[in-house]
Amino acid sequence: YYPLCLEVRDRLSCQPPNRIWHVQGSYTQDWLLHDTDFNWRVLAAEGGELRALADIGTHWLDLVQFITQSRVTALCADLIQVHPTRRRPVHSTQTFAGTGPAATNEVPIDTEDAGNVLLRFDSGAQGSLNVSQVMAGRKNCLRFEIAAADEAFAWDSEHPNELWIGRREQPNGSLLRDPSLLGPTARAATSYPGGHNEGYPDTFKQLFRSVYDYVNAGDLTAERLFPTFADGHREILLCEAMLTSHRERRWVDIPQTP
Repeated sequence: YYPLCLEVRDRLSCQPPNRIWHVQGSYTQDWLLHDTDFNWRVLAAEGGELRALADIGTHWLDLVQFITQSRVTALCADLIQVHPTRRRPVHSTQTFAGTGPAATNEVPIDTEDAGNVLLRFDSGAQGSLNVSQVMAGRKNCLRFEIAAADEAFAWDSEHPNELWIGRREQPNGSLLRDPSLLGPTARAATSYPGGHNEGYPDTFKQLFRSVYDYVNAGDLTAERLFPTFADGHREILLCEAMLTSHRERRWVDIPQTP
C-alpha cells in the first residue's frame, strides 16, 4: 500500500500482455549481523525451518507478484548460513535493541542468514531475489527493478516517496509521490499532498481503509487490492518450494491455486 507501488502496478497493466521481461530485487537488513544477535526466529524449532526468506523474502515475493499481476510458477533457491552458532541471552532482550546482553550461552543455529532465488513467472518473465539479514548498514531495505517493453521501474522502501522510471529514447524520470501526478488507484492510497512524506506506518492505514471500503461497497465480486488468505497460502507454498529447492539442489515447480 505504498502509493508508488500501486502506481507501478497500474502503469504495467497498460503494457501489452507478456511484455514484462524480468524482475530483480532484494530485501536486506543487518539486525542479525553478529553472532551475538539473537532472536527466536533463528531456531527452526521456534520460528520454522526457513528464516530470512520466510520472514522478509515473502514480503518481496508477494509485492512483486501483486505489482506485475503474475505468479511465480517455479524457483531455484540457494540458502546461506553465516553463523553456525550464536550467543543466546540467558535473560530476555528486545528485538532491534542493538546491544547484546552480558550473559549468553552458545547454541547451534539451523536456519539461513541469507539466500538467493531465481524465479519464473506465469507471464513468461524471469526474476532474481537476494535476501539477507546480515547486510551491514541496511536496516530494512526492500528494492525492486522491473524491466518492461517500453519502460523500467525501480523503487526501494528506504525512499518510498520516489519512483525511478527508465526510458531508452527519452530522459529517465523520477516521479515523486504527489496525488496530483498519480493515477486513480495510487491517488486513493495517498493521504497527503506532494512534499508531505508518507511511509511504512501509513501502509497499514491504507490497507484497513481498502478493506473497509470494499466491505461498505457491498460487491464481493469486485476486484480486491488487499491480500487474502489465498495470498498467504501461496506464500507458504513458495516457502516450502524454497526449502525443497535448496535441499535437493534443483528447480521446483509451484502448485497453482485459485
